[in-house]
Amino acid sequence: MSESIQDLTDGQELAPTAPVRPEAPTFAELGARAETVDALAAAGITRAFAIQEYALPIALRGADLIGQAPTGTGKTLGFGVPLLERVFAPEEGGDGLPQALVVVPTRELGIQVAKDIAAAGRTRGVRVLPIYGGVAYEPQVDALRKGVEILVGTPGRLLDLAKQKHLRLHGVRALVLDEADRMLDLGFLDDVERILAMLPEDRQTMLFSATMPDPIVTLSRRFLRHPITIHAGHTAETGPSPQTEQLVYRTHSMNKIEIVARILQAENRGLTMIFTRTKRAADRVSEDLDFRGFAVAAVHGDLGQGARERALRAFRAGKIDTLVATDVAARGIDVTGVTHVINYDCPEDQDTYTHRIGRTGRAGASGVAVTFVDWDDMPRWRIIDKTLGLDMPEPQETYHTSPHLYTDLHISPEMTGTLPTAERTRAGLAAEVEEDLGGGRSRRDEPRGSRRRGRGRDEGGGRGRSESSGGGGDAAPDTAQAGDAEGTRTPRRRRRRRAGEVVSGTDATPTASADTATEAATGSGEAGPGGTDEAPRPRRRRRRRSSVGAASGTPAEVATD
Repeated sequence: MSESIQDLTDGQELAPTAPVRPEAPTFAELGARAETVDALAAAGITRAFAIQEYALPIALRGADLIGQAPTGTGKTLGFGVPLLERVFAPEEGGDGLPQALVVVPTRELGIQVAKDIAAAGRTRGVRVLPIYGGVAYEPQVDALRKGVEILVGTPGRLLDLAKQKHLRLHGVRALVLDEADRMLDLGFLDDVERILAMLPEDRQTMLFSATMPDPIVTLSRRFLRHPITIHAGHTAETGPSPQTEQLVYRTHSMNKIEIVARILQAENRGLTMIFTRTKRAADRVSEDLDFRGFAVAAVHGDLGQGARERALRAFRAGKIDTLVATDVAARGIDVTGVTHVINYDCPEDQDTYTHRIGRTGRAGASGVAVTFVDWDDMPRWRIIDKTLGLDMPEPQETYHTSPHLYTDLHISPEMTGTLPTAERTRAGLAAEVEEDLGGGRSRRDEPRGSRRRGRGRDEGGGRGRSESSGGGGDAAPDTAQAGDAEGTRTPRRRRRRRAGEVVSGTDATPTASADTATEAATGSGEAGPGGTDEAPRPRRRRRRRSSVGAASGTPAEVATD
């Protein structure tokens, strides 16, 4: 079971199913106030995980804290419960200004953290507001005006609102930097320092990170006062969760989708996350699996926030059971029931590997992680294997016909690369409505590749040919009317024929001459110097010569001769 205590789809609370140590202390024994204990008990959470057991006694007494633990170990409540202890609810004298701030690297993580803390503080009426980009400013500004006790936000949107004078942080008494190493990876460290400069110096600061690179150590020394460091659970250095079975296969890129289609039909498979290196690959894999009958959606940075939240809601609700994501979703997605993680593309390094497969085997639950390693990825994989001590430096060569694939993952040998029609029981992404969150034009749900191909056909095929042939709807109206008087010929033929007649001096009525002059000025059609029997000159040449004639004041008929 993950650390989430609220279903993000329908607002229903979830009872944890992951095993906890029977000797673990309760939240009441760790010092949490009775109202918080009651809210957690209502969600079925009474005993603490390791990170909570170590962090709560330190954080509740107001000391600065550095916690080294990955997502999935329960750290949200490790800092969320102390934050609830330090804030005053509206009925307790709160003035509506933010009293606690949690800075997170991604939108998804911010939404999840805000939901968890709000559920734990529900009995006291503590208001928790997530602030992130990609959506309209107005709802967030309105919520700030109404009042909020705990703010959870990404660095960019926090700075934007502060610059616009909508956000005041002088009342913040407690700060949490969640997944600081991820903020370093995304280039947010400078923004984080600007936010820290806006806060009162007399505050409690807690920093949580899976790894402690030098810039994070420097940041902690500058902004934390005599911090106490705790280590809990598995980290990127110690390796992934021992509850996760790790399988690594060396396979060809053209056979990966066939293997994935078999894995998705394994026995006892629940929700599954597939990680790709690029956005285009995520779209391609999602499209291929959808064609094969699986309930799937993609999540990556090119999607609008509304489309991303729509896919996550469908995933949490079980309307789809497969989510294809880039590393933007490797952290911050806390979903109960993820049993399988597939690294479709080999991770870049050991940290990426650990964070990806950390979507399963969370908080004591078991899971399966499958990693595909192409021949070109072998040097990178050997470094990951050696760093994490996985003892799998030479993955077994595997194809969708390999017998060990079926035995390793408990797949029936009768399975094919297409989901049988009788098993297509999930509602699919279409059953989830996308909300209009503002903040810009939302992306369509179809893959980017198909949109790009569609635009190519429109631009190069339909409209482009029509305009170049002069037969489009933007033709000169006088020419069209003159052609209607002739009768049966198409507009293109009429323009060429009448121009030829005018040049040869045949039927040079005043009306016809005016029409022909218009055609010549627009390059619609002229005859060659020999009269009507000769083919017209190329359009580009005619247009250039006509414009010269017009510029010199020479009649168009003479200029084209």
